[in-house]
Amino acid sequence: MEAQLKILNSGIVKCRKCHLAESRLHALPGEGDIKSKFFLVALSPGEQEDREGSMFIGPSGQVLDRLLKSANVERDSLYISNLIKCNLPQNRKPKLLEIEACHQYLDEELELIKPEFIIPLGFYASRYILEKYRADPPSAKVDFRPLYGKLIYAYGQKIFPLPHPASLLYNPDYYPQTQEKYNKLHTFIHPCKWYNYCPMKRFYQQGRLERKWIELYCHGDWQACRRYQMEENHQYHPDNMLADGSIAGTLA
Repeated sequence: MEAQLKILNSGIVKCRKCHLAESRLHALPGEGDIKSKFFLVALSPGEQEDREGSMFIGPSGQVLDRLLKSANVERDSLYISNLIKCNLPQNRKPKLLEIEACHQYLDEELELIKPEFIIPLGFYASRYILEKYRADPPSAKVDFRPLYGKLIYAYGQKIFPLPHPASLLYNPDYYPQTQEKYNKLHTFIHPCKWYNYCPMKRFYQQGRLERKWIELYCHGDWQACRRYQMEENHQYHPDNMLADGSIAGTLA
């Protein structure tokens, strides 16, 4: 896999598929821990990243570092890439032709690394990833806001859209709620401590429970699991209660 990624990266830095090659200084392949369970996808390199040839080293990178530190997640433990590998002049919106010319590189990175969680940052990256995994993204940009901080399971892939760190440069008042969303990354590092004793595991192994329940809760956002919350509070809950608190009569 490392050899294949090296070949891919070599193609990225030499790419001239679109006119962005005329204005860029560096085309940036992904970087980080290739064995990470977390694959962050941003839109494109900023001016400082383009100038110095490294990911997230400008103002938005400083915000990202702060968010990750508060979430108790090491940046070195992540793999980070972009949907578009070249800088977009004046931080303008990407054009459809630019996305079409570049997305194959991201697709190949994802295929090689096979992350447990894909974490798209911001609207354009989130829209692309949700479309790629046929997760029925909304058509309007404003409708993406409720998706940020929500774990999605589609076609065998866990997707966790988050606000782009750059959004806090313009709207610092949103920092507390954005930090709360980023904090879930630490939750995803390990499965629920009750998983091995939970009836959900048994029902899944028996083929009576869809895999999505295990991925979204037991091996995902287990703090949001109603069973986990009740277990922690020493409250009774029936074996056939699902993670969202509903009762599955078929599991009785």
